[in-house]
Amino acid sequence: MLLLAVTSVEIQYSLIAVLFVSAAFYVGRIFWRAFFSKTAAGCAKGCGGACGTIDVDQLQRTIEARTMAQANR
Repeated sequence: MLLLAVTSVEIQYSLIAVLFVSAAFYVGRIFWRAFFSKTAAGCAKGCGGACGTIDVDQLQRTIEARTMAQANR
């Protein structure tokens, strides 16, 4: 008989509260994974790619190799 005592307004408020908490958890999880996740490989997308890591030495070698190739033409 307890379920019959709950009014429709209370049910609506409960559903709204559940939806709000779910949305807050979802947005909080997105922010947490974007800024604090250790499993993402360097970028906020979490794709695991190397887009967030720059190898400066490799970049310098590539520039020097292209410069030498153009100088030898």
